[in-house]
Amino acid sequence: MLSKMTSYALVGLDGVPVEVETDINKGMVRYELVGLPDAAVKESKERIYSAIRNSGLKFPVNKITVNLAPADIRKEGSHYDLPIALSILRASGQLASPADGLVALGELALDGTLRAVAGVTAVLIAAKNAGYRRFIIPAANGGEASFIEGIEVYALNSLAEACAFIDGSAEFAPVAARTFESVIKSVSYNSDMSLVKGQEVAKRALEIAVAGGHNILLSGPPGAGKTMLARCIPTIMPDMTFDEALEVTKILSVAGELGKEGIVALRPFRTPHHTATTVSLCGGGNAGIRPGEMSKAHRGVLFLDELPEYSRGALEALRQPLEDRVITITRAGGAVTFPADFILCASMNPCPCGNYGSAVRPCTCTPAQIRKYRSRISGPLLDRIDLQVEVDGVGYDQLASDEAAETSAEIKARVERARAIQRERFREDEGITVNADMGERQIKKYCVLSPQCEEILRSAFERLGLSARARSRIIKVARTIADLDLSAEICPEHILEAAGYRNFDSSRDKF
Repeated sequence: MLSKMTSYALVGLDGVPVEVETDINKGMVRYELVGLPDAAVKESKERIYSAIRNSGLKFPVNKITVNLAPADIRKEGSHYDLPIALSILRASGQLASPADGLVALGELALDGTLRAVAGVTAVLIAAKNAGYRRFIIPAANGGEASFIEGIEVYALNSLAEACAFIDGSAEFAPVAARTFESVIKSVSYNSDMSLVKGQEVAKRALEIAVAGGHNILLSGPPGAGKTMLARCIPTIMPDMTFDEALEVTKILSVAGELGKEGIVALRPFRTPHHTATTVSLCGGGNAGIRPGEMSKAHRGVLFLDELPEYSRGALEALRQPLEDRVITITRAGGAVTFPADFILCASMNPCPCGNYGSAVRPCTCTPAQIRKYRSRISGPLLDRIDLQVEVDGVGYDQLASDEAAETSAEIKARVERARAIQRERFREDEGITVNADMGERQIKKYCVLSPQCEEILRSAFERLGLSARARSRIIKVARTIADLDLSAEICPEHILEAAGYRNFDSSRDKF
């Protein structure tokens, strides 16, 4: 007897329908699984056998052939356990009711319970767009389904419950819908700008970076507050929209890092250790192509602490995503494109001992040591970092002061006001929402410079030895500063401030 069940394969962040076909006939007892299965899928036989037996059902003793179609797509992961088991039970006559239009996925434990699997959000969205409306998923993944409208999702605990649901011998309620707004109200950040003492220049630079979506580098001695400042960046970013939250949720769901809440309501803040490999930053891996840290930071912040300590290869891999806002991973089995639209925040010490330029502690490094340390960061990468800020230590009186500092909420209000100006400006430019995304065409259209501004920019270009890219980025930063000042035109003071953030040179011994 032949039976079919529908499941889904993941190719990057996209779902592809997979037909689980099972044929049971008389003949030599054997179990054949075909359709480009990986090791996890091949091992499903033992899990399915025990799960069926321990659920009070019979595993057929016949010739069993299971085909995962289409056969030219590699099947990876353990979520095929449930559809294969249901297909076997239907083919053996133990599950009589048809399951047309039903998508099933879940890993089976040996006792028949359903375990959580990765990528459920991506599957549900892809299947919904393909016209499917009914789903069976593990109970542990129920939170992911509660935010997707227009579908019926049944989060069940075991294979026995799945059989009872399909046969109609028991009734189950679909996952209750939840609103994104209710989740936003229940979460908050642990950091706040009001907790950062002093560092007004760095705070101003962070505000500009967030308002325009620019990348930023913080350089200063140990303990100056660089990491604390970086952790405050998400607190001044606008709240995520529901569409943005779904994008981030899909990425973390595929990566298997989604929390119990079922959706990501706060801006991501990813801070990989400096021993991170190029693959862990970009994505890839042996068991299928999975998103890396750049994609997991999508719509949020990628914080690279102690930037010179990262491997040269890992740092150079940042260059293309910082320009294109996506990253394409190419392997022998194909290519996958992941989103990578993040704000890069990097921090570093100015020299090996960390005290070069400090007003408090003397530097013990030689010029050659300083030059070698800074040269670990290539010029092309620095060229893509719009704001490069020196952060010095804070005096004791400032640290002990009770003077109220500006809160993240106050800064966030100005950022949102500037972002609203940019959305209105780019309403006819598809794919552009912030100043950092502007191309040369948009720069010529929206960033017209007066002769005085041109002369200031020319002077900075020649004095600092800037590239064409650096010139464009100074103009974009100046446009953001003008937006924060509610100025329709870019003024000389905006160009001067923007150019002042391009003063770091890794090949020299001074700022």
